[in-house]
Amino acid sequence: MKRLTSDDFISTEPMHDVISFYAKFYEQQEPLYRLDNFFGMGEAWLAFRHDDVVAILKDPRFIKDIRKLTPREQPIEENASVNALMEWVINMPNMLTVDPPDHTRLRRLVSRAFTPNMIEELHPRIQQIADELLDAVQEQGKMDLVSDFAYPLPITVISEMLGIPVAERSQFREWTRTLGQASLDPKESEAVVATLNEFIQYIQLLLTEKRKNPGNDVISSLVQAYDEGDHLSENELLSTIWLLISAGHETTFNLIANGTLALLQHPDQMRLLQNDSSLVPPAVEELLRFAGPVLLGSRIAGEDIVLHGQTIRKGEMIVITLNGANFDPHKFANPGTLNITREENEHLTFGKGIHHCLGAPLARLEGQVAFRTLLRRLPNLRLAIDPEHLTYNKDSMRSLASLPVLF
Repeated sequence: MKRLTSDDFISTEPMHDVISFYAKFYEQQEPLYRLDNFFGMGEAWLAFRHDDVVAILKDPRFIKDIRKLTPREQPIEENASVNALMEWVINMPNMLTVDPPDHTRLRRLVSRAFTPNMIEELHPRIQQIADELLDAVQEQGKMDLVSDFAYPLPITVISEMLGIPVAERSQFREWTRTLGQASLDPKESEAVVATLNEFIQYIQLLLTEKRKNPGNDVISSLVQAYDEGDHLSENELLSTIWLLISAGHETTFNLIANGTLALLQHPDQMRLLQNDSSLVPPAVEELLRFAGPVLLGSRIAGEDIVLHGQTIRKGEMIVITLNGANFDPHKFANPGTLNITREENEHLTFGKGIHHCLGAPLARLEGQVAFRTLLRRLPNLRLAIDPEHLTYNKDSMRSLASLPVLF
């Protein structure tokens, strides 16, 4: 297998044919690979086997908080865009970028809004949003499933949870898309910095408004916690809200788009789901595995760690591919087959360990409502173009730029 770079993971092949791409890994004997250059940060280790990825995600010796390392131990950054992001991450910590006890403290402040009971209370509203979105396009007989349904559904839900005005939500997609694309290009560091600054300035204005007119929403409760001195710094407050906005819609809208495409390309599974709505929950789990949007994650060795006979030195990065782990033939029977009745499905799309996705219950519910509503209301749903002509965003996620469909 040829020497890999991070560009291989966001190239055309894994976007259009993720099964064949990761099959190459499992045809080889090496359990770990060396990436020549991980987005401008030099060499890194790569783990792709399911058991290895789980072990790394659960091992406290692999850390997220780069502040724990001395400058000499931190990854060398040749990519100016990544450098700008790294500096921002260091100065603007949130629960995704820190370790305990900071992670425990920050996660606790927002976890109460994402309990299973709280999420289930949102079910009627999520259903209403899904129906309203389809009402708007039903008579047209066609739509771009990304912009007309997959994106507005989760961004509307998370915006209402956070207490963000409707008129301002369209800007989030542009910000998150710019960050996702510009951070991969060394020449786009100015765009990264400018976008982050715009995003944070918007949140600062939002916080000012929440102090004047607090509501029954997540941001108002975080503002109250900060104002009452509940162990939350201003930068942590800003970064936490930024994370909730970004993570609160990106994974889900890509799941809905990628999952719909997968069903359209597997008509037998689509018919099975149309004929038996009780299969929607396991179908969503299978679509999370088979069409999951999260390509790569990373950890840094907090000390020298031996894995498969290789010594990962303190300060070295190890990249984990969640998609790769989801196609591990030692973990999943016929991993390249979409099987919505799959019983054993310990996919890793939401991660594992202490950083397991806080919003997983919400994403699952949104996915279930989305697919159930699409198949019930649009029984003749079909692709409007050849799948080979679909384009994907150059992003750190497997993300369709559009999905034209007819019904």
